[in-house]
Amino acid sequence: MPPVKHPGTLRSPGARRYDNSGRIARARVVRRRVIDAAARLFLERGYPTTTMEAIGTASDTPMASLYRVFATKADLLRAVLETAYVGDDEPISLHERPEAKRAADETDPRRLLAGYAHVARTVLERSAPLQHMLRTAAAVEPTAAELLDANRRQRAEGQSRVVAALRRLGALSPALSDAAALDVVYALMSPELHWVLTRDRNWDHDRYERWLAEALNRMLLTAG
Repeated sequence: MPPVKHPGTLRSPGARRYDNSGRIARARVVRRRVIDAAARLFLERGYPTTTMEAIGTASDTPMASLYRVFATKADLLRAVLETAYVGDDEPISLHERPEAKRAADETDPRRLLAGYAHVARTVLERSAPLQHMLRTAAAVEPTAAELLDANRRQRAEGQSRVVAALRRLGALSPALSDAAALDVVYALMSPELHWVLTRDRNWDHDRYERWLAEALNRMLLTAG
């Protein structure tokens, strides 16, 4: 007696596996369209007064689809900021990006700091208006305040890499503890200071980057 073939366990020679790559690609397009529309509205109207309904209309996305992608407006704001920081929606952290990795791999302290100054410049050039919007929103919106606090913690954690790299190279000034050095990096690379120099004082971004690199050199490195 031949073996019994259980229905569904074998495919006919012409059967094909289900390919969901098209659906994933379409979902990603929708997600990016929503992020772009939200970023525009947050800047135009402010975060507290921008509704999910307005974002759905601006992005031509049904509300059911919008809430499947972003459960809350705070989730959407987080995605807007993260996209602005790195410049796209690829799931690759800033420190895994080529420019950041090149800076981290430098063995010359001045070139290392110049590399990190360039990374800071590009991040702030993309995200400064949104970060300013977040600081303004945090004064009146608790969810924005929580996100601002989280971003500041993450920024300090990321910028501690600069201090650790200088310490490994033996280039950090002996007058500075790691904590004090991080305070210097955190202040000089802050979005608040960038905003003052590029908006209030009308510096262009090239000038800001040159100044930042030199300021980091003067305040962090050993003499000579």
